[in-house]
Amino acid sequence: MFEDHHIVLWLLGLPLLSAVVVWCLGPTRGPAIRAVSFASSVVVLLLTAMLIVRFLAISGERSPVTEDTVHQESKIHTFKPEFVPGASAEDRHKTTWNILSFGRGQIQFYLGVDGLNIWLIVLTALLMLPSVLVSFRQITERVNEFYAWLLALQTCMIGVFLAFDIVLFYVFFEVSLIPLFFLIGIWGGSRRQYAARKFFIYTLAGSLITLLGVIGVVIACSPDASSKLTFSIPELVHEVHKNLENEDTRGYWSAVQLWTFLALSLGFAIKVPLIPFHTWLPLAHVEAPTAGSVDLAGVLLKIGSYGFLRLCIPLAPDFTLVNGLPIITWLAAIGVVYGALCAFAQDDVKRLIAYSSVSHLGLCMLGLFSLNAIGIQGGIMQMINHGLSTAALFLLIGMLYERYHTRQLKDYSGMASKMPLFAICLVFASLSSVGLPGLNGFIGEFLCLAGIYQYEVIDRQQRILPILTVLGASGLILGAWYLFTMLRKLLFGELREPSHEGEPITDLTVREWGLLTPIFILCVVIGFYPRPILHTTEPDVERIGLIVKQARKRAGLSIDPPPLVTGRADVR
Repeated sequence: MFEDHHIVLWLLGLPLLSAVVVWCLGPTRGPAIRAVSFASSVVVLLLTAMLIVRFLAISGERSPVTEDTVHQESKIHTFKPEFVPGASAEDRHKTTWNILSFGRGQIQFYLGVDGLNIWLIVLTALLMLPSVLVSFRQITERVNEFYAWLLALQTCMIGVFLAFDIVLFYVFFEVSLIPLFFLIGIWGGSRRQYAARKFFIYTLAGSLITLLGVIGVVIACSPDASSKLTFSIPELVHEVHKNLENEDTRGYWSAVQLWTFLALSLGFAIKVPLIPFHTWLPLAHVEAPTAGSVDLAGVLLKIGSYGFLRLCIPLAPDFTLVNGLPIITWLAAIGVVYGALCAFAQDDVKRLIAYSSVSHLGLCMLGLFSLNAIGIQGGIMQMINHGLSTAALFLLIGMLYERYHTRQLKDYSGMASKMPLFAICLVFASLSSVGLPGLNGFIGEFLCLAGIYQYEVIDRQQRILPILTVLGASGLILGAWYLFTMLRKLLFGELREPSHEGEPITDLTVREWGLLTPIFILCVVIGFYPRPILHTTEPDVERIGLIVKQARKRAGLSIDPPPLVTGRADVR
């Protein structure tokens, strides 16, 4: 029988195995390389579909976390993964597979699935398929190397989300830089080498500081020579909160939280990216091949926001509540407006979409750092929605560039009359990105704004203008402004197309239409029925809500936030 934990292992191993196969095929066997890459992407997507079906089946058994269960569950702060390979007979949520054993502990091959990572794994599998298909005609040199790096990148991205050992998480987090570095540096645009170096140096510098945070929190959880070192993220979260609830150790842990949050958050902030750590992103997007841009915007940027959710908030809750929340929310709010204004100023369409990512992910971080269930679920939704809509935009612009070899808005006009199917798809993707009601972007943006509004107006009992909420909402207006301006210049008016040679320009092919269709279907389905995502994330969001509530008590805050509003009962 094909058991659940086997699916988890195949999700991680199949893309890597396929990468080795296509590398060994050599550069001259293009059709075979494309066939293997396509087959691997389809199988991974089918495995992910099986995983989500099984996870949805058990999600009803994952009971909500409330204060009444604190005394019944000794590890209430622990995130409990499902489908853990190598799980012990005593605890199906805990692995026994050791990678490296030494005197005081073991680094484990600890993989699992929970409400925080399941939909990001689905997103990773989904976006790899159009990334492979869109490259069939765009990549003609060193084809085996390109697809090998692309499939290796998928392994790293899935590994980051599956990892429940903090060292394993960091290894996947760090190694994911390598495939994208080569994808940009070899198959990118005219400034590809500079863009690849800048991307690598920026993200590597932040990651090395994040490593200090990883080492620091592990050592802090085992302060004496007789105690056992643990690298399990659930166990680390449990140890942190056990020490925070002990009055004798709480003072020491206040200092530990400060340095833990600062070290971890720097690498994640660069990855998101938050202002002012965003400068590597537009150049990387512009120079990357279309597949690289799709995976960078659709998945890799989400690793940063996921890291905040998985590590920063649970491992440094008191500092996050008192200091991290105002710092991150203000940086995110500034990023929403700044990214939108920069997007409006661009003439290169790909650079415009890159700056739109800064704006949209700023709104995502506003939701996550509202530190209430509404905002956190909105942040998770926004991660998924941004991945879908922005990936579609990059795919479409890549198809246009493949035909005309220019992305400058000044070179185009009236393309709707020349390529009507392309125009329909571009308008749809833009409407999804601006959050039109009935499409996927609306629900995520609404929940993010509702979460930050609850923080400003209810939690703080603020009766004046909620500035962060207004800044976040202004990003929606500005987003419609720059995207509709792009549509007007590119699609409407008198036909003007760049000069071109070779085959006559045609509208979208069956292959191109086919790789966009699943993304568009999901945009509509999520827009009308977001309940499965909200329902599956609820138990783990409730755990974070309880962590924050206890941090509020330790901080002496007398305000009790309203009851959790989540997908199980309140969001239809």
